[in-house]
Amino acid sequence: MESRVFKKHWGAEFIAADTVRFRVWAEGQKTMTLSLTGRDIPMDAAGEGWFQIDVPGVKHGDEYMLRLADGTRIPDPASRAQRDDVNGPSVVIDPRRFQPVNAGWKGRPWEETVIYELHPGTFTPDGTFLAAIEKLPYLAEVGITQIEVMPVAQFGGSRGWGYDGVLLYAPHAAYGAPEDFHAFIDAAHGLGLSVVLDIVLNHFGPEGNYLSLLSPGFFHQDRMTPWGNAIAYETEAVRQYITEAPLFWLTEYQLDGLRFDAIDQIEDRSARHVLIEIAENIRAAIPDRHIHLTTEDSRNVIFLHPRDENGQTPLFTAEWNDDFHNAAHVFATGETHAYYQDFAHQPAKNVARALAEGFVYQGELSAQTGKPRGVACAAQPPQFFVDFIQNHDQTGNR
Repeated sequence: MESRVFKKHWGAEFIAADTVRFRVWAEGQKTMTLSLTGRDIPMDAAGEGWFQIDVPGVKHGDEYMLRLADGTRIPDPASRAQRDDVNGPSVVIDPRRFQPVNAGWKGRPWEETVIYELHPGTFTPDGTFLAAIEKLPYLAEVGITQIEVMPVAQFGGSRGWGYDGVLLYAPHAAYGAPEDFHAFIDAAHGLGLSVVLDIVLNHFGPEGNYLSLLSPGFFHQDRMTPWGNAIAYETEAVRQYITEAPLFWLTEYQLDGLRFDAIDQIEDRSARHVLIEIAENIRAAIPDRHIHLTTEDSRNVIFLHPRDENGQTPLFTAEWNDDFHNAAHVFATGETHAYYQDFAHQPAKNVARALAEGFVYQGELSAQTGKPRGVACAAQPPQFFVDFIQNHDQTGNR
């Protein structure tokens, strides 16, 4: 059976039955202390900004925090779970405890995909993973084959869309504990439903983001995104934190894929782009399951989706096609303000091009921006594009 334990460079990892190695990159700190179940344990400097300590007698469910040199206590940036919120204690999780009923599940082919985007907090009145299980049979009955779960990385507060997560390895505590998310995914697999997760690697939310206190070099001081300083993907420790998160979710939770949010905001000047590294690592690590990796990119580009000699896309599976939504919306409603103005001229022809070729804009000038947008994509197979009528952006931003 496929291993369901992913060994991270960051965070708390069992290295023996009851011994845990706690590790954090904190080049901005002279000392680091582990606060574990009422004890303060000095961490050892391990070189290049890393601190670590091996502690025996640790068990699943123990609470811990990291104490900075000035006495400030913060959660583990690579926490697998939080007791309450983004500012409170992290929880030691032993992933070996979780054994799915449907361990032999291998996923479904991409060609069968019919996506339902699900927000764990609003899908049921209770807003939890466990409550959502009760409604899964309905999704299977109406023909859904893939559930795309909106981001679950722990974020500030109890409710939100999830795009301001700060602890990339911890499922949001308000939705439930890790075992609850495991149960949700396992139940979906039992009904023949794939489960993919929307993951945000382009920025962190504001509350509970202590990374710059640990290491100011986690972020570029001279590059910005719409949400603040850009992540320094070129730095080794940062790259490990970012590239290991997708594999963690796919391995330990047996997810069937990931949607990568707003990749146009992931600027990496390395020789090997961080997203290419992520996709190659995933394909190498999980060769025997159907793993679907989709991207959201407002630029209408396809450089992350090369085709092999068999016409397949060996890295990322498909691209979300906003052009189809926008063209269909204008055709159906006549609305032409804001970004819809790009689709105001010949709306029926735009819908036809989106269905036949994918992107409507393949290098043409945008009426909204006055700049060229997109690249030629007619040679891409139809399954390269995720065409949709509604998603969280188009519905929630109204």
